[in-house]
Amino acid sequence: MRTAVTGGAGFLGSHLCAALLERGAHVVCLDNFVTSEPANLTGIRDHPRFELIDTDVSQAAWVGGPLDAVIHLACPASPTDYLRLPVETMRVGSSGTEHALDLAAKKGARFVLASTSEVYGDPLQHPQREDYWGNVNPVGPRSVYDESKRYAEALTCAYRNSYRVDTGIVRIFNSYGPRMRPNDGRAIPTFAWQALSGRPITVAGDGSQTRSLCYVDDTIRGLLAMATTSYPGPVNIGSAEEITVLHLAELVRQATGSRSEIVFVDLPENDPLVRRPDISRARQALGWEPSVSLADGLARTLPWFAELWAGRNGHTRGDGHPSGDGHARGDGDGDGHADVGAPRSSDSAARSTSST
Repeated sequence: MRTAVTGGAGFLGSHLCAALLERGAHVVCLDNFVTSEPANLTGIRDHPRFELIDTDVSQAAWVGGPLDAVIHLACPASPTDYLRLPVETMRVGSSGTEHALDLAAKKGARFVLASTSEVYGDPLQHPQREDYWGNVNPVGPRSVYDESKRYAEALTCAYRNSYRVDTGIVRIFNSYGPRMRPNDGRAIPTFAWQALSGRPITVAGDGSQTRSLCYVDDTIRGLLAMATTSYPGPVNIGSAEEITVLHLAELVRQATGSRSEIVFVDLPENDPLVRRPDISRARQALGWEPSVSLADGLARTLPWFAELWAGRNGHTRGDGHPSGDGHARGDGDGDGHADVGAPRSSDSAARSTSST
């Protein structure tokens, strides 16, 4: 099996590439490293079945030779990134998705779109089922991400219906695990970095808003399950274990042994108050459900951040990772796909495509 992964150097993308290699696949990773890290590919970059193409899929997406699947993850997925790169986010959701679909169509390959729980907006249905159309503000600050993914879903369906491309759509809910950037604007890395540094842990609003957090290994299993079937979806991929943001902050503080105080900041505009998937369809159509509890997932994730913190000693490392200052404020998914955000300084050379 030969698979192309757009956004393959990102948080979810790098884990997906590694999982595909473990299954014996040949992997072609397409990324331009706008919001991803080359270090994520350490350990697989020299693999004989791995190929890296530095490209912006908003401009073009081409891979020589045969392909069995195209998995499209490329997109700025955290609030920090898509608010910094609004036009680029719209382009990769529109032109980038079209180019990835064209690649799959020309190769006769299965196409999987990594969509997001953000298509549901601030939901009036709880938990969210795939037949729910959502409650999205089309002109709000988050609309560049929400609407680009909604458009990408519509385009994917159009290619399936008009050109008979074998497509599938997964809606990824909040995911977490090692390789998340400390300052990418999502809850667990933000809380972990603040706790490890002894700075206040900042929680948006009163912390009563809920999130459902799926460990990265489970999310990747869901993506692979969709890639190896002909089911069109959409299918929710996420955890049905719901937790308040305040409780999550308390768990991270306790697990890191931090004495950081928890402080409250303003709730961002259009921040969803609840988020939990109905995963009945994933169970029935894909035979998938998460197996890693939040407690186990945090036990695997927080030591990774602690090691990263110890290596940096609070300063920028030579590999270009920033120190991760900021405070929690938003919601996104990572590669869906995650939760509460921290401001990030802008990159002067930002290009269009990025990674989940």
